[in-house]
Amino acid sequence: MATYKQIQKWVKESYGFTVKPCWIAHVKEICGLKLRKAPNRLYELKRANPCPPKKLEPIRKALKHFSEI
Repeated sequence: MATYKQIQKWVKESYGFTVKPCWIAHVKEICGLKLRKAPNRLYELKRANPCPPKKLEPIRKALKHFSEI
C-alpha cells in the first residue's frame, strides 16, 4: 500500500500539480477503500476540503498505479 507522500510525488511528476492529503482520502472514500479515522477531522459526516472534480481522475490513476484499486 502506497503512502500519501508516494501518491503526492507520483501525481506531481505525472501531472505537475500537488494534491492535498484530504483529496487523496476523499478519492479513496469514493472508490470504496477503507480509511482510518483522522484525529484532526473536524466533521464526522462531511469533508471540509473535498477533492475538486478535475483532480479526481489523476488521483484515481495514481491509486491504480500503486494497485490500490
